[in-house]
Amino acid sequence: MEMEAIVLIVGAYLLGSISTAIIVCRAMGLPDPREGGSGNPGATNVLRIGGDKGKKAAAITLLGDSLKGLIPVLIAHGMGLEAPLIVLVGFVAFIGHLYPIFFKFQGGKGVATMLGVMFGLSLPIGLAVAGTWLFVAKVLKISSLSALIAALLAPVYIYFLAGEMSWVGVSLIMSLLLFWRHKGNIQRLMSGEESLIKTKKESP
Repeated sequence: MEMEAIVLIVGAYLLGSISTAIIVCRAMGLPDPREGGSGNPGATNVLRIGGDKGKKAAAITLLGDSLKGLIPVLIAHGMGLEAPLIVLVGFVAFIGHLYPIFFKFQGGKGVATMLGVMFGLSLPIGLAVAGTWLFVAKVLKISSLSALIAALLAPVYIYFLAGEMSWVGVSLIMSLLLFWRHKGNIQRLMSGEESLIKTKKESP
Protein backbone atom coordinates (compact mmCIF):
# COMPACT_ATOMS: atom_id res chain seq x y z
CA MET A 1 0.00 0.00 0.00
CA GLU A 2 1.39 3.41 -0.93
CA MET A 3 2.20 5.93 1.80
CA GLU A 4 -0.40 8.39 0.45
CA ALA A 5 -3.15 5.79 0.91
CA ILE A 6 -1.97 5.01 4.45
CA VAL A 7 -1.99 8.71 5.35
CA LEU A 8 -5.50 9.05 3.92
CA ILE A 9 -6.75 6.06 5.91
CA VAL A 10 -5.32 7.45 9.15
CA GLY A 11 -6.71 10.89 8.32
CA ALA A 12 -10.14 9.40 7.60
CA TYR A 13 -10.23 7.80 11.04
CA LEU A 14 -9.15 11.01 12.76
CA LEU A 15 -11.74 13.02 10.84
CA GLY A 16 -14.40 10.49 11.73
CA SER A 17 -13.38 10.80 15.38
CA ILE A 18 -14.37 14.46 15.49
CA SER A 19 -17.79 14.57 17.16
CA THR A 20 -19.88 17.13 15.33
CA ALA A 21 -22.68 16.84 17.88
CA ILE A 22 -20.46 17.66 20.86
CA ILE A 23 -18.75 20.56 19.09
CA VAL A 24 -22.03 22.04 17.84
CA CYS A 25 -23.68 21.75 21.25
CA ARG A 26 -20.75 23.45 22.96
CA ALA A 27 -20.66 26.22 20.37
CA MET A 28 -24.42 26.85 20.64
CA GLY A 29 -24.58 26.62 24.43
CA LEU A 30 -26.60 23.40 24.47
CA PRO A 31 -26.28 20.47 26.89
CA ASP A 32 -23.72 17.77 26.18
CA PRO A 33 -25.56 15.22 23.99
CA ARG A 34 -23.82 12.41 25.86
CA GLU A 35 -25.50 13.50 29.08
CA GLY A 36 -29.03 14.29 27.87
CA GLY A 37 -31.81 12.58 25.97
CA SER A 38 -30.69 9.20 24.68
CA GLY A 39 -27.05 9.96 25.44
CA ASN A 40 -26.11 9.50 21.78
CA PRO A 41 -23.92 12.20 20.17
CA GLY A 42 -25.92 12.34 16.95
CA ALA A 43 -28.31 14.63 15.09
CA THR A 44 -31.51 13.03 16.41
CA ASN A 45 -30.48 13.47 20.03
CA VAL A 46 -29.25 17.01 19.39
CA LEU A 47 -32.72 17.78 18.03
CA ARG A 48 -34.24 16.17 21.11
CA ILE A 49 -32.25 18.20 23.65
CA GLY A 50 -31.78 21.40 21.67
CA GLY A 51 -34.99 23.22 22.49
CA ASP A 52 -35.51 26.27 20.25
CA LYS A 53 -32.03 25.77 18.75
CA GLY A 54 -32.59 22.06 18.20
CA LYS A 55 -33.47 22.08 14.51
CA LYS A 56 -30.54 24.26 13.51
CA ALA A 57 -28.11 22.37 15.71
CA ALA A 58 -29.35 19.01 14.43
CA ALA A 59 -29.07 20.13 10.80
CA ILE A 60 -25.48 21.25 11.32
CA THR A 61 -24.69 17.99 13.11
CA LEU A 62 -26.23 15.93 10.32
CA LEU A 63 -24.24 17.83 7.70
CA GLY A 64 -21.00 17.58 9.64
CA ASP A 65 -21.34 13.87 10.32
CA SER A 66 -22.17 13.23 6.67
CA LEU A 67 -19.14 15.19 5.46
CA LYS A 68 -16.91 13.03 7.66
CA GLY A 69 -17.84 10.08 5.47
CA LEU A 70 -18.10 11.95 2.18
CA ILE A 71 -14.85 13.94 2.09
CA PRO A 72 -12.34 11.10 2.60
CA VAL A 73 -14.06 8.94 -0.03
CA LEU A 74 -14.05 11.78 -2.55
CA ILE A 75 -10.36 12.31 -1.88
CA ALA A 76 -9.77 8.59 -2.41
CA HIS A 77 -11.56 8.83 -5.75
CA GLY A 78 -9.50 11.87 -6.66
CA MET A 79 -6.28 10.02 -5.85
CA GLY A 80 -7.28 7.28 -8.25
CA LEU A 81 -7.24 4.56 -5.61
CA GLU A 82 -8.63 1.14 -6.46
CA ALA A 83 -12.20 0.34 -5.46
CA PRO A 84 -11.33 -1.76 -2.36
CA LEU A 85 -9.17 1.06 -0.97
CA ILE A 86 -11.84 3.66 -1.68
CA VAL A 87 -14.43 1.82 0.37
CA LEU A 88 -11.84 1.05 3.07
CA VAL A 89 -11.26 4.78 3.51
CA GLY A 90 -15.00 5.30 3.99
CA PHE A 91 -15.22 2.39 6.39
CA VAL A 92 -12.41 3.77 8.54
CA ALA A 93 -14.14 7.17 8.73
CA PHE A 94 -17.33 5.34 9.79
CA ILE A 95 -15.40 3.46 12.49
CA GLY A 96 -13.92 6.75 13.66
CA HIS A 97 -17.42 8.09 14.22
CA LEU A 98 -18.49 4.98 16.13
CA TYR A 99 -15.28 4.71 18.17
CA PRO A 100 -13.63 8.17 18.26
CA ILE A 101 -10.15 8.35 19.70
CA PHE A 102 -10.82 11.92 20.88
CA PHE A 103 -13.83 10.93 23.01
CA LYS A 104 -12.75 7.73 24.77
CA PHE A 105 -14.02 5.62 21.83
CA GLN A 106 -17.64 6.48 22.71
CA GLY A 107 -19.26 7.79 19.54
CA GLY A 108 -22.53 7.92 17.68
CA LYS A 109 -24.54 5.31 15.81
CA GLY A 110 -23.14 6.10 12.37
CA VAL A 111 -26.23 6.79 10.25
CA ALA A 112 -25.17 10.17 8.82
CA THR A 113 -21.53 9.14 8.36
CA MET A 114 -22.55 5.97 6.54
CA LEU A 115 -24.81 8.07 4.33
CA GLY A 116 -21.88 10.35 3.53
CA VAL A 117 -19.82 7.31 2.55
CA MET A 118 -22.62 6.12 0.25
CA PHE A 119 -22.72 9.50 -1.52
CA GLY A 120 -18.94 9.38 -1.79
CA LEU A 121 -19.03 5.98 -3.49
CA SER A 122 -21.47 7.31 -6.08
CA LEU A 123 -24.30 9.82 -6.33
CA PRO A 124 -26.93 7.22 -7.37
CA ILE A 125 -26.06 5.02 -4.38
CA GLY A 126 -26.28 7.96 -1.99
CA LEU A 127 -29.60 9.10 -3.43
CA ALA A 128 -31.03 5.59 -3.18
CA VAL A 129 -30.05 5.21 0.48
CA ALA A 130 -31.15 8.75 1.41
CA GLY A 131 -34.40 8.34 -0.52
CA THR A 132 -35.16 5.13 1.37
CA TRP A 133 -34.58 6.83 4.70
CA LEU A 134 -36.79 9.78 3.77
CA PHE A 135 -39.58 7.60 2.39
CA VAL A 136 -39.73 5.31 5.43
CA ALA A 137 -39.48 8.29 7.79
CA LYS A 138 -42.36 10.00 5.99
CA VAL A 139 -44.57 6.91 6.05
CA LEU A 140 -43.76 5.32 9.42
CA LYS A 141 -42.42 8.40 11.26
CA ILE A 142 -39.77 6.39 13.13
CA SER A 143 -36.22 7.68 12.67
CA SER A 144 -34.41 4.56 13.87
CA LEU A 145 -36.48 2.22 11.68
CA SER A 146 -35.83 4.45 8.68
CA ALA A 147 -32.09 4.25 9.30
CA LEU A 148 -32.17 0.48 9.79
CA ILE A 149 -34.10 -0.18 6.59
CA ALA A 150 -31.88 2.17 4.59
CA ALA A 151 -28.75 0.49 5.96
CA LEU A 152 -30.16 -2.96 5.23
CA LEU A 153 -30.82 -2.04 1.61
CA ALA A 154 -27.52 -0.20 1.06
CA PRO A 155 -25.57 -3.35 -0.01
CA VAL A 156 -28.40 -4.24 -2.40
CA TYR A 157 -28.31 -0.79 -4.00
CA ILE A 158 -24.54 -0.98 -4.34
CA TYR A 159 -24.75 -4.39 -5.99
CA PHE A 160 -27.21 -3.22 -8.64
CA LEU A 161 -25.92 0.33 -9.13
CA ALA A 162 -22.16 -0.28 -8.97
CA GLY A 163 -21.60 -4.04 -9.09
CA GLU A 164 -18.39 -3.66 -7.07
CA MET A 165 -18.29 -6.62 -4.68
CA SER A 166 -15.73 -5.06 -2.32
CA TRP A 167 -18.16 -2.18 -1.82
CA VAL A 168 -21.01 -4.62 -1.22
CA GLY A 169 -19.01 -6.55 1.38
CA VAL A 170 -17.81 -3.51 3.32
CA SER A 171 -21.25 -1.87 3.23
CA LEU A 172 -22.72 -5.07 4.66
CA ILE A 173 -20.26 -4.90 7.56
CA MET A 174 -21.17 -1.24 8.09
CA SER A 175 -24.86 -2.16 8.12
CA LEU A 176 -24.28 -4.90 10.70
CA LEU A 177 -22.35 -2.48 12.91
CA LEU A 178 -25.12 0.09 12.55
CA PHE A 179 -27.68 -2.53 13.61
CA TRP A 180 -25.49 -3.36 16.61
CA ARG A 181 -25.33 0.29 17.62
CA HIS A 182 -29.12 0.45 17.35
CA LYS A 183 -29.77 -2.61 19.53
CA GLY A 184 -31.59 -0.50 22.13
CA ASN A 185 -33.78 1.04 19.42
CA ILE A 186 -34.52 -2.43 18.03
CA GLN A 187 -35.66 -3.61 21.46
CA ARG A 188 -37.97 -0.60 21.76
CA LEU A 189 -39.29 -1.19 18.24
CA MET A 190 -40.15 -4.78 19.14
CA SER A 191 -41.92 -3.66 22.30
CA GLY A 192 -43.72 -0.78 20.54
CA GLU A 193 -42.01 1.83 22.71
CA GLU A 194 -39.82 3.58 20.12
CA SER A 195 -40.56 7.30 19.83
CA LEU A 196 -42.02 8.82 16.66
CA ILE A 197 -40.70 11.70 14.61
CA LYS A 198 -42.73 14.71 15.69
CA THR A 199 -43.86 17.26 13.16
CA LYS A 200 -44.33 20.90 14.10
CA LYS A 201 -48.09 20.44 14.44
CA GLU A 202 -47.64 17.35 16.61
CA SER A 203 -45.12 18.94 18.98
CA PRO A 204 -46.52 19.88 22.40
